[in-house]
Amino acid sequence: MTVPSAPSRRSALAFAAAVAAGTAMTAAPLAEAAAGSKAAGGGTRATIVLVHGAWADASGWSTVAGHLLEAGHTVIAPAIPLRGLSSDAAYLAKLLEATPGPLVLVGHSYGGAVISQAAAGNDRVRALVYVAAFIPDTGESAAALAVKFPGSHLSDDPHAEIPTALKPVPYDGGIDLYLRPDKFRDVFLSNRLSRQRAAVLAATQRPAGAVALGEPAQAAAWKSVPSYALVARADRTIPPAAERFMAQRAGARTVEVDAPHAVHLTHPETVFRVIRRAAKETS
Repeated sequence: MTVPSAPSRRSALAFAAAVAAGTAMTAAPLAEAAAGSKAAGGGTRATIVLVHGAWADASGWSTVAGHLLEAGHTVIAPAIPLRGLSSDAAYLAKLLEATPGPLVLVGHSYGGAVISQAAAGNDRVRALVYVAAFIPDTGESAAALAVKFPGSHLSDDPHAEIPTALKPVPYDGGIDLYLRPDKFRDVFLSNRLSRQRAAVLAATQRPAGAVALGEPAQAAAWKSVPSYALVARADRTIPPAAERFMAQRAGARTVEVDAPHAVHLTHPETVFRVIRRAAKETS
């Protein structure tokens, strides 16, 4: 084995120190969260975990996150792999384990299925907030719930194996489903944002693996955790009737707004108020 020269040893020590410093900096926000920011009533404010769904990414939460940060909350908006419900939920569950203190989980669209499964067995989760989201029971998939009621614009052929608004792209080990650019503004935004903004969102979308939307849920934490739901009455991805059905079944405190599926983009203040209410009422 070659013994490192003195400069090499110094470089190795410098690298180790840099790694240690990086680890400390990474741990600092979690340590700060562990100390906890105090709510007006003297309790510890919950960390808000914002979970995106298909054809979006964490940046879609930017305005909502800004409002929550201004209100004094610690906020995390992780990048969900969108590769499978079990693996996505396991990914989020590990993040929750590393995030101390009380938690409020917020899921948009497919993200609702992810938080329902990831929260199972975690007694620090105080509330689940579903934003134009799937709220599956055990054994249900997002794909099945999307067609349970009429109103979705994902497909104009009810017999199509893959909804006609989606473009399948194979990758090593599976199939990614993109929302077709020419359908994006209608399906995701109900034509509520400009064509230019819709084109940018379509170009930067995160696809979902076909297995993610088709995989049945293995847990439904809403059966034991207080739930809140925001129903988007102009939703063309998940039919509003499906959102109402799932929210009522979950016993969720429900608010409705005339908004598209991407309600967190068009009505961020409304979304913020629902999350804030959930955090206050379950603190």
